[in-house]
Amino acid sequence: MDIIKVNNALANKTRFDILNWLKNPEANFPAHQELKHFDFGVCAMYIKDKSGLSQSTISSYLSTLQNVDLISPTRVGKWTYFKRNEKTINLYLQKLKKLL
Repeated sequence: MDIIKVNNALANKTRFDILNWLKNPEANFPAHQELKHFDFGVCAMYIKDKSGLSQSTISSYLSTLQNVDLISPTRVGKWTYFKRNEKTINLYLQKLKKLL
């Protein structure tokens, strides 16, 4: 894990907010109408709607978070769902604590 790349990904308020929202999806998003659960995470469409940003911007932000392994995607039909990668988040926090 490159801690500087993770820091850069989290330096953007919206990307930080997305990770925070995904921590408790039930409180921040409606369940996808086709699935009725959050087992695969949150539909990108709902993340876009909550952020108020364009599809292309949110896609870029989700890609940035995915590239540093903070979130993982699951494709179901035409929808992509995102959830936090708790293992990477915990590793990041441990490494940050050790270094600082």
